[in-house]
Amino acid sequence: MIIAIDGPAGAGKSAVSQKLAQKLDFIYLDTGAMYRAITLKAIREKIDLNDEASLIKICEETNINFVFKTKGISFLLLDEKDVRKEIRKKEITNKVFYLAKLPKVREKMVNLQRKIGNGKNIVAEGRDMGSVVFPQARKFYLDAFLEERARRRYKQLLQDGENVSLEEIKRNIKDRDKKDSERKIAPLKMVNDAVYIDSTYMTIEEVVEKMLRCIGL
Repeated sequence: MIIAIDGPAGAGKSAVSQKLAQKLDFIYLDTGAMYRAITLKAIREKIDLNDEASLIKICEETNINFVFKTKGISFLLLDEKDVRKEIRKKEITNKVFYLAKLPKVREKMVNLQRKIGNGKNIVAEGRDMGSVVFPQARKFYLDAFLEERARRRYKQLLQDGENVSLEEIKRNIKDRDKKDSERKIAPLKMVNDAVYIDSTYMTIEEVVEKMLRCIGL
């Protein structure tokens, strides 16, 4: 079984997906981490993020793997190195759209995602899981009010030691929503057979329980 959870930034996809995968003992696939990892490498190598040819080249030369453990625990390796903390920094969040909008980059990521999911029970979260990558999946679209999504991201970044303002995060999320929804390749959208869940006033556990009821587990 493949469960696809799509939605905008800050809606709670990562936390919900991990918890759901733990409940079901499925593999958790954080597809956004893959684009973040390539972005991190491009920044480290001082590549112009408007240079499409160089970004595609670095993507083709980069090795991305996931280490999967039991109970929904997984983490990404970038060229065999654990970069979990680095890819969550504000600079990466604000620049990942440069990579995400490139067709050839997305093609490589989609092929890798499908390879990982082949023959396995997984919970996959991202922007185009149900619409592009796994159209056969049980689909959810997780959303929340902009203010609440900004508050969640603000709290997370403070815990990670980032010096940010709530208003700045709100602007960044609003800008990211626009870019994700308007890009030509695999835009963020809710497909017709997805279950819509507004998590604004729900806990992680409440969202997970609702998802379990929807899929009959």
